[in-house]
Amino acid sequence: MTTETATEWSAARVADILLTAERTRTARTSIQAEWPDLDLDIAYTAQDVALADRLSRGEVITGVKLGLTSRAKQRQMGVDVPSVAWLTDAMVLPAGLPVPRAQLIHPRAEPEIAFVLKRPLKGPGVTAAQALAAVDTVVGAIEIIDSRYSGFKFTLADAVADNNSSGVYVTGPVPHRPADLDLGLEACLLEVDGHVIDSATGAAVLGHPAEALAFAANTMGARGHTLEAGWTVLTGGMTDAVAVPEGARVAAHFTSLGSITIAGG
Repeated sequence: MTTETATEWSAARVADILLTAERTRTARTSIQAEWPDLDLDIAYTAQDVALADRLSRGEVITGVKLGLTSRAKQRQMGVDVPSVAWLTDAMVLPAGLPVPRAQLIHPRAEPEIAFVLKRPLKGPGVTAAQALAAVDTVVGAIEIIDSRYSGFKFTLADAVADNNSSGVYVTGPVPHRPADLDLGLEACLLEVDGHVIDSATGAAVLGHPAEALAFAANTMGARGHTLEAGWTVLTGGMTDAVAVPEGARVAAHFTSLGSITIAGG
């Protein structure tokens, strides 16, 4: 693709390029490298434009997902704030099904703590305690992320425009009420083919997953959106994401939230 002038770029064009890359499973280089004016405001607008396209094709919003909630990932990316993106029913992977490799470019897996809301939540001004009070149940999850950028190389604005590298996600079989858990201490082991690759606790997610939920409510609220009852909120990777080789089996084992296993497809 030839480099285009800034006057030809827009949030709608960014959304179209990334949706086309997703649909055709074609990785590309950084958009911000071609269009230095791509900032977070434009990137979030591109997210919303892409969401409107997804909804026009019949998809339904199921929640939101956070990225860069672990301090390690923030240091790696040189940022100090997380980001938020959309989840739809097309991204839900039913338990027991393999990674849908035919629709992904280069899938990677990360274990997460997820919240299911019992009532709407809208910022600004939402605290972690207020956010947790809006939660119905807590479940474990594995998110299979998939960047539209070659080699997962991108800027923060690139990633936000790309809906935080959304792919598919599966939630675990053991729901709990928030009051029944110490979410900061909830631990997880991430395995690939039976070998432990990484481990972490909920404290890796902004010190406590409820802080991530509050951030999501406040960030989406600033954009005029409400987190709705029944939505799932993926609070971000507890560990680094690991590549999912074809034929591999990835498993996340949580202290209280059970185990999830996904075949690599």
